[in-house]
Amino acid sequence: MKSHQNLTRRERQIMDIVYRRGQATVSEVLEELPEAPTYSAVRAMLRKLEEKGHVKHDAHGARYVYEATLPREEARDGALERLVRTFFDDSPSKTVAALLDMKADELTDTDLDELARLIADARGKGQ
Repeated sequence: MKSHQNLTRRERQIMDIVYRRGQATVSEVLEELPEAPTYSAVRAMLRKLEEKGHVKHDAHGARYVYEATLPREEARDGALERLVRTFFDDSPSKTVAALLDMKADELTDTDLDELARLIADARGKGQ
């Protein structure tokens, strides 16, 4: 599994765009990058990400279309694990509490029911 831990800030931004879109061309990445560099610079960064094994490309005519080599779910799990470990003392309850604090006014009854179901399922697995 390729770790995304050692990416530069800009490489991470590019990977976020690729994961969000599923596939992306240099132009599409360029459109979404904050304080975007030149087209050539983005192309070079994607080439470097490909050399590192994080993306692969398919040629569609004259354009290259890039996609991540690590499935989104695996990347998500690794990122979440690092986030929980780094910012929440490796505590799932502190992580969930922070999310609830941030989004409490946006939670619907359906969201709360789903959270209650997930907690009940977790309790069942732990016994």
